[in-house]
Amino acid sequence: MTISDELEAKILRYFHVEKWKVGTIAHQLKVHRDTVKRVLVQAGNTKILSMRPSRIDQYLPFILATLEKYPSLTASRLYHMVVGRGYLGGQDHFRHLIALHRPRTTQEAYFRLRTLPGEQAQVDWGNFGYITIGNAKRSLVAFVMVLSYSRKIFLRFYLNQSTTNFLNGHEDAFTVWGGVPRTILYDNLKSAVLERHGDAIHFNPLLLSFAAHCRYKPQPVAVCRGNEKGRVERAINYIRTGFFAARTWKDLEDLNVQATAWCEGLSSDRPCPEDTKLSVREVFNQEQVKLLPLPENPYPIEERKVVKVGKTPYVRFDLNDYSIPYIYVRRALIVVAKSDSITIVDGPNIIAKHERSYDKGKQIESDAHLKELSEYKQRASKARGQDRLVQAVPTSRELLIKAAERSYNLGGIISVLLQLLDSYGATELEVAINEALARDVPHPNAVRLCLERRRESRQQSPPIALDLPDDKRVRDLVVRTHDLGSYDQLKSLEENND
Repeated sequence: MTISDELEAKILRYFHVEKWKVGTIAHQLKVHRDTVKRVLVQAGNTKILSMRPSRIDQYLPFILATLEKYPSLTASRLYHMVVGRGYLGGQDHFRHLIALHRPRTTQEAYFRLRTLPGEQAQVDWGNFGYITIGNAKRSLVAFVMVLSYSRKIFLRFYLNQSTTNFLNGHEDAFTVWGGVPRTILYDNLKSAVLERHGDAIHFNPLLLSFAAHCRYKPQPVAVCRGNEKGRVERAINYIRTGFFAARTWKDLEDLNVQATAWCEGLSSDRPCPEDTKLSVREVFNQEQVKLLPLPENPYPIEERKVVKVGKTPYVRFDLNDYSIPYIYVRRALIVVAKSDSITIVDGPNIIAKHERSYDKGKQIESDAHLKELSEYKQRASKARGQDRLVQAVPTSRELLIKAAERSYNLGGIISVLLQLLDSYGATELEVAINEALARDVPHPNAVRLCLERRRESRQQSPPIALDLPDDKRVRDLVVRTHDLGSYDQLKSLEENND
């Protein structure tokens, strides 16, 4: 049973000052007598255990030796061990007695960590739920960096904890502060530490390269030593209550604009824990001159991913499709992603560039890519039609050659000849084309006149072209004729009325 500090103080006062017995204290304060005993024992009154004989007394040497060897052994397991050695007491009472004799663990004490100006910063991610962008549900995470001396906070929100966003957060913080701290502490997150075995640490190679470029030392905290980066953890809690709670915003950009204003305003005006007489802003102004200078050239931060293009000219990246020139289908390309743009490259060549979308299932297309594909399809369709015509009627090749020499529209000629082929058949069309060539008129009108004349000579009906849509349900549709007897009845009624 856990009791309040006030009740514990009453028990000690009544026992030592008023000289009340254990039973009297338990009765008057409405607590169990074992609770009173436990409080007195924890306060150093070990004689209270020998005030009254107990069944457990003869087993205490065994119990104490067992607890010394196994401090976390449960009371229920210890009870069954003692019962096997002849103990006759109840299990509930035994639990209370064990609570009195169980050795207390010594709580670890910590030094208060102090740093020099410009010496250290601490970094961590904070989770802030989810946001909906179109059809996509994305995580909302906050990149937080805190200067350990002045407690200056940098805050930036992202949609994932990728290494690209992690490094972007660093670079933006350094730019805002106008300098780089000498050491940055990290928790054992994957953006910083890929693997760890004791003191052997496998850093993320991208982070190591970035740190070398900016001239700072990356340092992970020890395992289960969250106190070493308590400044950034307290900063995240402060952000939850002092900034994010009940805040409204339109989109991620608006949220980050408000976060920047908060960091430079209310957050910087709070008292500095190192010197409460000064604000964080004032202490930061003193610390800023101690920071390392910014690197001369910015570090190239971008995400690269190899993607496989299918049979359609689109690249799938981060839940969306981005168009590419049709000649790159069925190939492996590289997507270079930044927070606001997507660049698709083939080796050293940039083949497409789009604005990045954080929606889901969208097709981000370029008008030039669609136009190129449309023209290619038209050329392909024309070639397929010409191949079909020449294969069915070989003499049509000569007609097309002579038509091209006279600058006729070959696309229109091929289209008309294909319609005549479907209507009259290959044999009739070949005869008509030979006649048009014999008359030196390489035009479909001459071919059509010949076909019509031959049809009329045979006294055949003109062919009827059925321009049905390319839909199996329409082509297989069965039309049932209606019984016309009802119309005969209507005609009889009209005659009777007359």
